[in-house]
Amino acid sequence: MKCACVNLPFLVVSANTYFFMVQAQGIMLRDNVRTIGQMIRLYTNKNSTLNGTDYPDGTNSSEYLVQPTTYLPENFSYAQNLPCPERLPSMKGLMEVNMTEIPMEEIELKFSKIFDIEFGGHWKPKDCRPRWKVAILIPFRNRHEHLPILFQHLIPMLQRQRLQFAFYVIEQSGSQPFNRAMLFNVGFLEAMKDLDWDCLIFHDVDHIPENDRNYYGCGQMPRHFAAKLDKYMYILPYSEFFGGVSGLTVDQFRKINGFPNAFWGWGGEDDDLWNRVHYAGLNVTRPEGEIGKYKSIPHHHRGEVQFLGRYKLLRYSKERQHLDGLNNLHYSPLVSLSSLYKNITVDLHPELAPIADY
Repeated sequence: MKCACVNLPFLVVSANTYFFMVQAQGIMLRDNVRTIGQMIRLYTNKNSTLNGTDYPDGTNSSEYLVQPTTYLPENFSYAQNLPCPERLPSMKGLMEVNMTEIPMEEIELKFSKIFDIEFGGHWKPKDCRPRWKVAILIPFRNRHEHLPILFQHLIPMLQRQRLQFAFYVIEQSGSQPFNRAMLFNVGFLEAMKDLDWDCLIFHDVDHIPENDRNYYGCGQMPRHFAAKLDKYMYILPYSEFFGGVSGLTVDQFRKINGFPNAFWGWGGEDDDLWNRVHYAGLNVTRPEGEIGKYKSIPHHHRGEVQFLGRYKLLRYSKERQHLDGLNNLHYSPLVSLSSLYKNITVDLHPELAPIADY
């Protein structure tokens, strides 16, 4: 007699996947209805925002508001003594994303010569005054095939946006679990030694923007750029999600005491950052419509462990905020330059960020 055994874990996973897909379809249907309603109201109410890069009220509540998409005409004349506009004719919108692996040497040769990138990864526009000086911080370990793919898409986009920028790859050595948050703190402190940056972009190496109108400048509130990821069916997983690509001004980042240093392994540090932002009296804004779409380079965490202690730390976010961050971090970097970025290698361990009991 054969046993009619059931693979329960498989059924649970399949049921969860099916439930998420049904839920996603319901959300998309609801969003379409809301968008149509907003469009009708816009035609009858002219009091809509003219700011196409932020929500009008500085919160997430206007996600479904249809924004004007007026960009400057092709014949727009730049002026070297005036700030570069945020809505440039060179920003066409949807970008073609190519995930094919490409050697770093090929990318370095192409962008250092044709795209006029200075050694070390610096660039600034010459036909207008950059509105933002942007440091792009990329936490890194064992993703060498992803880095050239990111540069291939991001460098032309930032140039079309007329931003002054430089890339900082903060690489973790040693055997400790990956600490994305501490790497960002190290990158910030090192970047500020180079230039008086005023905008910071915290960028995962495997997140590729799909729209060049996703303006990488900062604003009055912290910014969550990667609002819609393909791996989540372009739906925000939860309202407090702050992962992938985010941006803060230098003043905002100092005000919240940076990222927490205590998250070893993947998961939780972005949720803690969201808490820090709100405890500091700030809100998070996101791009509207299709602008915040990103593709994720397929990968696994390659042996990086999930941080199981994140839930306990998140319960004490407020108590830890001014004890753990920029103000308790000690490290010894090994710095080197390549044609497209500055590499900052650090061997991290918990003793580098001691924290008193709370």
